[in-house]
Amino acid sequence: MVASSASVELPPFYYRDNFLCLCDTVEDQYGDILAGDELEFLRTFRTLSSPAQCLYVRLVSRVGPWFRAARLAYGELGDSQPILAELDGLGLLHRATSLTPGELGALFTRDELLAVMGEYIDSSAVSGKPSLLAAIAESPLDAAASTRMLCDFDGESIVGPLYIEQVQCLQVLFFGNRRQGLTDFVLSDLGVARYFPYSLDRGHRLFADRMALDEYLACAAFSDRWYELRDAGPETPVDTDLLTLAVELLQVQIVHDSSRGRWYRLCNGVARDLERVGELETALELYAASGRHPCRERRARILERSGRLREARALCERILEQPWCEEERDAADRILPRLRRALEGVPQPRRRDSFDELQLELPRGDLAVEVLAALALEREWASVHYVENTLMNALFGLAFWEQIFLPVPGAFHNPFQSVPGDMYQPEFSRRRRTALDRRLGELARQDLGQELVDAWHRYRGYQCRWVDWRKIDPELVARVTALVPPGHLLAIWERMLFDPGENRRGFPDLIALGEKPGDYCLIEVKGPGDALQDSQKRWLRFFREQAVPARVAWVEWRDD
Repeated sequence: MVASSASVELPPFYYRDNFLCLCDTVEDQYGDILAGDELEFLRTFRTLSSPAQCLYVRLVSRVGPWFRAARLAYGELGDSQPILAELDGLGLLHRATSLTPGELGALFTRDELLAVMGEYIDSSAVSGKPSLLAAIAESPLDAAASTRMLCDFDGESIVGPLYIEQVQCLQVLFFGNRRQGLTDFVLSDLGVARYFPYSLDRGHRLFADRMALDEYLACAAFSDRWYELRDAGPETPVDTDLLTLAVELLQVQIVHDSSRGRWYRLCNGVARDLERVGELETALELYAASGRHPCRERRARILERSGRLREARALCERILEQPWCEEERDAADRILPRLRRALEGVPQPRRRDSFDELQLELPRGDLAVEVLAALALEREWASVHYVENTLMNALFGLAFWEQIFLPVPGAFHNPFQSVPGDMYQPEFSRRRRTALDRRLGELARQDLGQELVDAWHRYRGYQCRWVDWRKIDPELVARVTALVPPGHLLAIWERMLFDPGENRRGFPDLIALGEKPGDYCLIEVKGPGDALQDSQKRWLRFFREQAVPARVAWVEWRDD
């Protein structure tokens, strides 16, 4: 999550402050498991002058690994040459002496390369940059000579930061993943964002010991190999290499929870690629090694395609007995009737959705169709609010705030999280089952309206992905909880807890409120040509089962 600077001016050296915060947080949390080279980097970085720290952070934040020193110009730092000398002297930077044509091509333009090396190549055969780089590779110049000539052309060195792997490791420890980096950092003291003061301590960290971290990094290395295979050119024997990778994956035993999510995603991804090239048996083995959707769905589909219908049926029945998520349950619901028809020869009833509907004829306007529908429906209700997912998500966040920010091992990695790391994973509810059951019991006994209004005032302004403070106020919370029966809200929340990632979507666009308890309706608005999405259908089916008033408003434009 990146802080917006629209209303707050960033300090000139904010990126250095961010990086120092990262270093301090990681050392506090993981100082006992950091390797010698990682500790050495931290010690050396802290001895740098402020300008040298700034330039180093600038370099490791950019796409490298090499940079033209002549092009390093940062107004807040002044002349970069003495700063580069300091970094070089302390071993945090090296100067290129022998770069490949591809590496040089990433740094210099076609015209610059031709100006320096044109006399050493057959320029008449050069059409674009790729052919130019190929010609340089075939020229009498070796890599060292080419690099030296281009540095002379610039009048400066080509430089690159050292300790890149160590910095990447620190980022993994800080963010808890490899997706985020320094550009995702947020400064809490800018006033842009306030974060809830959840507990951060070594007893609840993601990586319990060095073996857990090394296992995660080993998984990451396997992922990198897979990505390289997917990006490989047509001349690469991808099928063979993919099978080799799959065989290696099947020999690995994952023992730490901190690696399981990444490992399961990798197994699923490689298995899906194996499906595409017809290696179904190996794909089945990899899916069986995974514990994350869609591994069971894909296994069922492969078994069906392979004619192993009884195995596929048994697997779908197991899924429906204990589904991991909404999408998996939907998939098994679709596949199982087809399998039963094939095995039993008995026609299976097809699900036909039937939802309460209303037809609206509205004049065209500049406003969104949902807003126009809300305005039209206000004639029948005391008030109609265009809320989409924001209302129910906010009520959920207010109701379960303390459980969301509960100190659970591996949930929080740094002080700047708006939800725990496992918020949208199946493990979220399982790992907090006791606390969530206790909270559901409390909510069933409490005055929900007062409880949620109090929570709004207690937590207002803290970052939480469930609550958009711009779109929810205590008056709306009080009004909704006065009219929506507590049993309806509790049922909705329990379903959200089953699959938080999926069930935060698909809520109806509008909530129409009447004058007395129970007098309300959730209304999904569909303009001409629109269709209900799967997530919306799931909620509408659930509302029908729970007797929650909900309708679909089909809009047609009226020609005035």
